[in-house]
Formats: sequence, C-alpha cells, structure tokens
Amino acid sequence: MNNNSRSESYAAAGVDITAGYKAVELMKKHIARTMINGAASDIGGFGGLFPLDLTGYTHPVLVSGTDGVGTKLKLAFLMDKHDTVGIDCVAMCVNDVICCGAKPLFFLDYIACGKNYPEKIADIVAGVCEGCVQSGSELIGGETAEMPGFYPLDEYDLAGFSVGIVDRDRIIDKNAMKPGDVMIALPSSGVHSNGFSLVRKVFDVENADLKAPVEALGGKSLGETLLTPTRIYVKPMLALFEKIRVKGVSHITGGGFYENMPRSIPDGLGVRIRKEDVRVLPIFKLIQEKGNIAERDMFNTFNMGVGMSVVVAKEDVDTALAILKENGEEAYVIGEIEAADEKITIC
Repeated sequence: MNNNSRSESYAAAGVDITAGYKAVELMKKHIARTMINGAASDIGGFGGLFPLDLTGYTHPVLVSGTDGVGTKLKLAFLMDKHDTVGIDCVAMCVNDVICCGAKPLFFLDYIACGKNYPEKIADIVAGVCEGCVQSGSELIGGETAEMPGFYPLDEYDLAGFSVGIVDRDRIIDKNAMKPGDVMIALPSSGVHSNGFSLVRKVFDVENADLKAPVEALGGKSLGETLLTPTRIYVKPMLALFEKIRVKGVSHITGGGFYENMPRSIPDGLGVRIRKEDVRVLPIFKLIQEKGNIAERDMFNTFNMGVGMSVVVAKEDVDTALAILKENGEEAYVIGEIEAADEKITIC
C-alpha cells in the first residue's frame, strides 16, 4: 500500500485515494485464483499483460466482448449482497465470446462508485474472480473510479471486457446450417442479467419483502432467486467444440428468444420451437402472472429458462447431449431447423 499518497483536498471533495489502495490489497487474494498461465504484470500497474501461447493455432483470431450487469445491480444494493454480481459481469462477456467458438483468455473489469468502500469493492471483485475461474479466464487488470456527486454514495456500476481466441477455421459458421439440423437448449440458472427493468417494475422491488420465502419459488426468497448469478457455459461448450461440429450458438440475453436465436441462423432458414418443450423456470411463470405479461413479450424479453442454444446435425444430437451432460449441463432438444422466411417460430 502506498502510504505517501494522500490528498486532503481531494478527500474533502469526496475521493479517498487510500481507500483505493486498500481495496486493491483486499482483492489481490481473489485475483490470484484466476492466474492460470502467469500473467506478465502485477495488479496495480498501468496495463494488464498476458503471455499469448499460440501453440496449435494456424490462423489465430482474437475475439472480444464487453458488457455490464445492468439494473440487476439494484437488487444487490437492496439485498446488500455484492459477491455474486461479478459473476454476472464475467458471464455476460464470456458467454458472448464462446458463441464464436472462441476460448476466453483474460478479463478486465471497471467499477464506478459514489464512494469507495474497500470491503464492498473486494466483494465485487471476488465475484468477478469466481466468474473468471469458472470460465478459465485470467483477471489481468481493472479500474475502480470513485465518482462522488455522479453516483449515490452506496451505489456503483460494474462492466467488463473479455478477450478470447479461436483458430480461423474453427469459427462457428452458421452458413453450414441446413434443414433437419437440431437446436439444443442449455438451461439457465434464472433471469441471468437481462430484463431487470421489467422485473423491478413487476415486483416493485424497492417496496417488496425480498427476503421472505416464496412458495412458487420452492421456498426461496424473491431476492435470492433474482440475484442467482448468470450461468457460465464456457467449459461445457469448449468440450462440445472439441468433439462435435457446432453450426450455431446463441447466448439468450436481452430480447429473449426472438432477438437472440435468429442471430445464429442464416437467411432462408428458421427454427421451429414447441412451447411445451421449453423447460420454463418458476421465476418466469411468477413474473408473467404477477405482471400480467403477454406470452410473446415474455419470450421476447427473458431467457425463459434457456441460457444458450446450440445447433448441430441431427446425427450428432445424442453425442452432443452426452458431452454436455458429462460437463454438468442437463441440455435437451428444443427445436428443429427448417426452410422458412421467419427465423423463429414458437408454437
């Protein structure tokens, strides 16, 4: 810790430089968990360095993704629980990167807050580090910005940036898709990190009892259920890429089925999904009932229990499901690819 750096004038304006130093010290033990390949820099420098091993790559391509946690953070503030939203932050980035067929390499985070409470910042970063461990990424740097007057003292925003790598010949090519191919669903862990502006309105979370058990949620509280971190699909998907030719991958985020699934399907083709085949989680049924939300709006806003979809050849389905199960995913068939003008039909 730098004991010589302190500005009384800056502190009077609401920025405590020493709190930043303390936060860095507290988070270092968490960051150490993510060091897989041995980054060539220490946390606290001006840039994050990463030793790039290109062994086995013929035409390596870097893939990047960036995202935040969104208004799910409001639930973290209300619950005063800050050690899981970092997982969401990593997940939103690495789950996008894996859609290209890329292996995430490293991650950087950005935290902006009204006041730097070192223990709270360390909790946030602990979640980021857990997400990095789950995705096989190294946390090689980040930034914490104390911005009094811009954010309320007890609030913060959180965003991140992931970089992955894939050989050019192994980039997922949706143009290989054809009628008869099958779409597989990988279950979500809950609402993940999208649609929370609507969720907050439906449940009036600022005035709700977030800690009371809810029968419709299996006895879990509403707050606990909504804060369940986004599932990270990197390791099972990498295992799948090794054995199966995957023709399309969609990360089901904001916009739900209708916005995300079509992005992995070429023109002239579409996926037909039967509603009864979708394993909808109880939280979505509760949201729809409580908010009196139209079914199409539900499928156009939320993941509905499907965090990621994968398209493979029909003859590869059984093998794909077995590989995913071996890697902790209870995946299931959700639809079939057909010649169509509409890229998605839910019937």
